[in-house]
Amino acid sequence: MPACSSPSYMASQAWLSQALSPSQSSHAVPVINLGRLKKDPATRALVIQDIVRACREWGCFQVVNHGISKSIMKGALEAASEFFELSAEHKEVFTSTDIRQPVRYDTSSRDGISRARSFLKHYANPLEDWVQFWPMYPPTYRKKIGEYAVEIQRVSMQLMDAILQGLGLRPMYLQEKLEKGMQFLALNNYPQFSHQDDRIGLAPHSDYGFLTILLQSSPGLEVMPHKDNSWKAIPAIPGALHVHIGDHLEVLSNGQLKSLVHRAILNPAEARISIASIHGLSMDEKVNCAKELVDDHHPKLYRGSSFHDFLDFLPSNIEYKRFVESLKIDGA
Repeated sequence: MPACSSPSYMASQAWLSQALSPSQSSHAVPVINLGRLKKDPATRALVIQDIVRACREWGCFQVVNHGISKSIMKGALEAASEFFELSAEHKEVFTSTDIRQPVRYDTSSRDGISRARSFLKHYANPLEDWVQFWPMYPPTYRKKIGEYAVEIQRVSMQLMDAILQGLGLRPMYLQEKLEKGMQFLALNNYPQFSHQDDRIGLAPHSDYGFLTILLQSSPGLEVMPHKDNSWKAIPAIPGALHVHIGDHLEVLSNGQLKSLVHRAILNPAEARISIASIHGLSMDEKVNCAKELVDDHHPKLYRGSSFHDFLDFLPSNIEYKRFVESLKIDGA
């Protein structure tokens, strides 16, 4: 059978056709050329405007020309895939019910939202503080994931500076705290969709940090944009990274930006790898509404909270609700 008519190829084309159908493509997720942030001030101002508009209307966008080489991105996906292909003996070293462990592997999450995935989660910034805890197998894991983590941290700093300026905050707002802040990597392995199973790999949720930057090997991410409140499939554009707003950026912006509800759908053509990099302040640092965005006409809408507060919230969240909902001030 010719490769172009194989079942896998046909399924993949059907998937992409669905993801890029007219109803999707006419309202496609914004794609931002990040390299234009380094141009002249007028061009930078236009890019910042585009980013903030995407944050307000969609809660997400994709970035290209971000400066991370294709080889580093490919290497990270390869290292993740090779880890999940290891024997159970190697992976179970990191199995734990303690969500505060610096490295944790599991085949079913205790967060109430995972349905069909295995994952490896660990911290990454600053790299020299955390890499010693990472898996030693596959042998290239620390090198490939480390290179990727450093580059993604750089991109997150660029994006946060642009977003915060777009909100009217001063240049380099929170820069020092962000540079020393938390970077949390979640490597996810989703099985190929079987018609006997639920097609949902990860139930609808929002992330807790400022930004999540996602690299995916194939389509499977769906988002619920703020502007129309319906599920939209996100194509896996070669070389692009997907960015979405987290709960703590909703708090910092005093509700001007809203965290994105998203989910993972199992791919009918193949198993899928994704690497989510979640960025925020250090574990003990509380995120509050920026005082510059609070006044008589815009009262404070959220209580302050830290990453540790989020971890405390998880075990009590028997009926899943979004963390940011627990932070809203009654009557505000």
